Amino acid sequence: MRVLGDPVRWQIVTLLARETLCTTHLVAETGARQTNLSNHLKVLRDAGVVDTEPCGRFTYYSLRPEAIEALAGSFAELAATARATGAAGRKRSCP
Repeated sequence: MRVLGDPVRWQIVTLLARETLCTTHLVAETGARQTNLSNHLKVLRDAGVVDTEPCGRFTYYSLRPEAIEALAGSFAELAATARATGAAGRKRSCP
């Protein structure tokens, strides 16, 4: 979740959900500097959110849908647990 919490990384993921893009495209679309964008892409790559594909002197990035689906599944499980236990209406007494 922390990986996707950054606004620039969220923008990158949103763009990659629509099409595979190279770093040059992502710089143009996000307005981020090349160095900053490369750091964000490394975080996304290390977290398994994006895949890379070398193409000549460029590197193309694509979104790994299964990574997003896994995160969505985790959120769905949390919501189901809260709903089933009635957590919103329960309070633990303070000592």
